[in-house]
Amino acid sequence: MMKTQSQRTQYLVQGAMIAAIYMVLTLLAALANLAYGPVQFRFSEALTILPVFTPAAVPGLAVGCLLANIWSGYGAADMVFGTLATLLAAISTRMVRKIRIHGIPILAPLPPVLFNAVIVGLEIAVLSTEGFSWAGFWAAAFSVGAGELVICYGLGLPLAAGLQKIEKGRKFY
Repeated sequence: MMKTQSQRTQYLVQGAMIAAIYMVLTLLAALANLAYGPVQFRFSEALTILPVFTPAAVPGLAVGCLLANIWSGYGAADMVFGTLATLLAAISTRMVRKIRIHGIPILAPLPPVLFNAVIVGLEIAVLSTEGFSWAGFWAAAFSVGAGELVICYGLGLPLAAGLQKIEKGRKFY
């Protein structure tokens, strides 16, 4: 299907807005020392629910993560692997968007939890000053995964419910 110039522009604008909001929210979490490291409560991770609503969220989240990770203490590794985790999570979230319970995309927050726990957990364990250990990996994976779980389900699902209500209201009018 051929997309019109207007549709392409809308896609780019949506992706850019999502990237900008993700980056700003991550940097706000960084001010509270919650954005980087083994304990992460990035408010921006609530946005990982957005691929349920628009495919533009997939590149938007990846670019936002890349830009936010410029300030990470893990340097280029976090820019590559953190962004990879976010990209894979966004693609997977888009793939499970239609799996719903009572209209809620209940599985949509799960890919960010899993990909970040494994990939970022591994990154933290490998870059640890003590050197890699399986105990360090499991500790980092659990810590990152727990933070993701709290944010993605605690903030992401309510965000999804709110966006669905707005979407239904628009269709009504």
